[in-house]
Amino acid sequence: MAFNRKAKLRDNIEAIRTVFTLEKEGRAATPEEREILSRYCGFGGLKFILNPAENLMDAVHWTKSDRELFPMTAELHRLVRDNSADDREYKRYMDSLKSSVLTAFYTPPEIVSAIAGTLHEQGIIPDRLLDPSAGQGVFISAFGADAPGAEVMAFDKDLLTGKILSHLYPEHKVRAEGFERIEKPFMGTFDVVASNIPFGDMAVFDPEYTGVPDNARRTAAKSIHNYFFLKGLDAAREGGIVAFITSEGVLNSPKNELVRRHIVKNANIVSVVRLPNNLFTDHAGTEVGSDLVILQKDTTKNRELSEQEKWFIRATDIGDGIIENEYTMSVAPLRNTKMQHGTDPYGKPALLTIHQGGMQAMGEDLKEHLDIAISANLNIDLYNRYRQGAPEVKQETEKPAVKKTIQPEQEVKQEEKQQVREVYSPEPTKQQEVISEKQPSAKREEKPEITPPVMDLYDLFNFSQEERRLAQSGLKRKPTGKKPKRTASSKQRSLFDQPQAAKSNPTADDTGKVHEISTPPVSPSIDMEQVYAAMDWNTNPPINGFYEAMMGLTPKQRAELREGKTLSDRPDAEKPVYPV
Repeated sequence: MAFNRKAKLRDNIEAIRTVFTLEKEGRAATPEEREILSRYCGFGGLKFILNPAENLMDAVHWTKSDRELFPMTAELHRLVRDNSADDREYKRYMDSLKSSVLTAFYTPPEIVSAIAGTLHEQGIIPDRLLDPSAGQGVFISAFGADAPGAEVMAFDKDLLTGKILSHLYPEHKVRAEGFERIEKPFMGTFDVVASNIPFGDMAVFDPEYTGVPDNARRTAAKSIHNYFFLKGLDAAREGGIVAFITSEGVLNSPKNELVRRHIVKNANIVSVVRLPNNLFTDHAGTEVGSDLVILQKDTTKNRELSEQEKWFIRATDIGDGIIENEYTMSVAPLRNTKMQHGTDPYGKPALLTIHQGGMQAMGEDLKEHLDIAISANLNIDLYNRYRQGAPEVKQETEKPAVKKTIQPEQEVKQEEKQQVREVYSPEPTKQQEVISEKQPSAKREEKPEITPPVMDLYDLFNFSQEERRLAQSGLKRKPTGKKPKRTASSKQRSLFDQPQAAKSNPTADDTGKVHEISTPPVSPSIDMEQVYAAMDWNTNPPINGFYEAMMGLTPKQRAELREGKTLSDRPDAEKPVYPV
């Protein structure tokens, strides 16, 4: 089907009229309106809209072949002006339309379906898709057919195109601004970055490229198509796919060698196809050389460049001033194509590729070509390894220690043993002393030195000094009917008390001098049965039979001992023996 400029212009005018209506009424598009919006094809190949069309006198300056399009062009200008808030907004709209004349050549759906379908068959089902130059969204539609749940971000710098795109895909993130405005948090996150990117010598201002020491990035920022390639790779996550349709200049121009070297150092080549020059004839009315380049991001590869990657970097003069990329020369062209000499859009000598069939046949031949290349070169394991939600692979540098599981009963016993050790072992163990000495002195916490009260088993049963003397000599104390006095040193601390501030109490030594001593608080009551139950006979063995003697007494007898009585007071009691 030949390119019909009049039909394309009418489709664009109706799409723009529809989007202005939706904006005014603040509503979503109906199915019929979506159909009108989907026929928008941009203004690539419609350069006559750059001519003045303010009044009938302007038609005098139009060429005879374009003059029949003057009324519709004037209608386009009036439509935009009437829906602009002011002259400034009108100028922004028209400048946006004029800039798209040179770059907006929308890709036929048959070609994009071949790309998306082949990648899908090889296991590429994106969760996150980026189209940095979306146009009317043909890449979003093609990839969305096999991945309807994908999160999509789409850019288009043309203001009216961005509005149309947002109404065609309201469920996605559509941004009517340049790709250079993408924020850093989104970089390195997309599974697939796919688009028909703009081309030309327009420079792009991006601080991440224009002001850096990396020569490849600075060079890329000078031409929009080179910039899109490097920025697209940055936006893809590791193992992700970048599939761009771009002008032949990316691969053919000797000035882009730094850019191509950067590409192969950070990505693997999946497929490169020199597309027919008549690819855009039906949709944009122009013949332009273009390439399909499919890459897989791999910044971790540390191998030498392969011979094919070296071909990708080099561009060679094949005669008659024609420069061709060595890699594209090594790849067989699509079926039903022929090669012939001609000129590019700028009038320079070029080798042209012409497909003999229609657009449907071109899409089928491309699909056949991609089936072979992608199945051979795609690393699906690399793609899945870094996919969102994929299990993280950790390299173990040290064998993990086996953690012993402690049952609840065992855990209680361990706690009881620890409590008894803390009561009967106030002094630090040798192991603790060694560990303390090994610790750096700078990390030690300076604490006041506190001497813990020295307790023995006589303290445990509240024996007075007199009772201790009698017990050690084997004598018994005469009953006096009075409760013996207890010195401060004979008071004990409860096993369940928390440490408190020490109290100062006066006492006198043998010389009659009074000293201040620190005494632990006295517990109002203590259940000695709990004390005995907490004793661990394996860890704390009996001392000279004292435990056996005490455990042989009844609770009542032990209570009498604590009150200062002796067992000889009871006629049925045997005299206790206190071994020394």
